Amino acid sequence: MSMEIWINPACSKCRSALSLLDAEGADYTIRHYLQDPPSVAELERVLERLGLEPWDIARLGEPVAAELGLKSWERTAESRAQWIEAMSANPKLIQRPIITAEDGTARVARTPEAVREALGS
Repeated sequence: MSMEIWINPACSKCRSALSLLDAEGADYTIRHYLQDPPSVAELERVLERLGLEPWDIARLGEPVAAELGLKSWERTAESRAQWIEAMSANPKLIQRPIITAEDGTARVARTPEAVREALGS
């Protein structure tokens, strides 16, 4: 099964996820999402696959989150597009790593268990 993993190379959890994927012999491609930010449509698809809302995968501790006042944004169906647009424009706001698999599944792979779930093991 082929996968794509969105990473920030400076992130220890991303490096750990890559090590585990390599140890398992996984077939994957890397997306450096800070240099190649996901579009609004891509984020909507990933959120649908994750079964999560944008605020569920937002990094609220980032300086840009404070600049935007993200913590005070409403978490409603009406505000959903605003969150997604902000995350596409400021990819540092996106939790990482995210693994998407060709079977339609996706995981926020911050733990070894989540990486294994993405691998189906």
